Amino acid sequence: MQNIAYKGWKNNLQLSNGTVDLIMTLDVGPRIIRYGFIGEPNVFKEYEEQIGKTGEAAWQIRGGHRLWHAPEDAVRTYVLDNVPVRTEKLSESSVRLIQPTEKLTGIQKEIDVTLDSEGSGVLLTHRLRNAGSKAIELAPWALTVMAQGGTAIIPLPEKISHPGSLEPGEKADYRGFPPNQNLIVWPFTDLADPRWRFGTRYITLAQDSTAKKPTKLGLAHKMGWVGYLNSGTLFVKAFDYQDGKTYTDSGSNFETFTNKDMLEVESLGPLQQIAPGKAIEHVERWRLLRGLPGETTDAAIDAGLRSRVEALLK
Repeated sequence: MQNIAYKGWKNNLQLSNGTVDLIMTLDVGPRIIRYGFIGEPNVFKEYEEQIGKTGEAAWQIRGGHRLWHAPEDAVRTYVLDNVPVRTEKLSESSVRLIQPTEKLTGIQKEIDVTLDSEGSGVLLTHRLRNAGSKAIELAPWALTVMAQGGTAIIPLPEKISHPGSLEPGEKADYRGFPPNQNLIVWPFTDLADPRWRFGTRYITLAQDSTAKKPTKLGLAHKMGWVGYLNSGTLFVKAFDYQDGKTYTDSGSNFETFTNKDMLEVESLGPLQQIAPGKAIEHVERWRLLRGLPGETTDAAIDAGLRSRVEALLK
């Protein structure tokens, strides 16, 4: 753990274990602007024209990983995050990033970041703390902005035969009657967009720098992880789904958005009442894998990376 300068920002905290490193901005945030193997490219998108700057009049995406609160609101969600954050050292490999309380909302954002002593693992605890005088209902929303040129990989639940249309000798499985997946579509999303591939075992979404329009989907995602494969390196984001809880955006605990500049992989915690002085949390785990083939058909994903991902997350 060391303080470093990074691309115009004088104050940043770097965590490294010799395999991967993370860089967290301290002049703005809370934000993790870099994650990658040592000496290799950042897996996150960086908006070069916004890097190293502070104090803007309008909200800046900048890139990297950030914490928001859902549901999305044109004013509340886009509260400025362009002033210094403070830190608390939790251990030799763990730090808490703390944003000043938002004057508009009374919410204070915190992210606890812990880097494994070896390998690529990162544990993130996102926290929304109510520093106001009234209860407020929100959901933590963790958004990771990925670099151009890759493909999001979203595993799907197993297929179950319809009990009324079975092959000879096939036993009826009545789990095939009720739905087991929620797909949430935004008004600007075109399902005929060629960036999407709806497979048997996976949905994939390609980032395309020539795309004219954005696209977005949400899911009630219960498979535990999603990935983003770019130039042979896979970023893995793991998170939970809590049965019986209410999620924003018609039930989304996972959302993905892309335009010509980047692709976001986003996880959300359930919608909760936050009493004054209390906080809610949302946890993600990250991993990186490299040396993977670039093909993203169902067969290629099964053969080339799924078993490695699931072994990492055990």
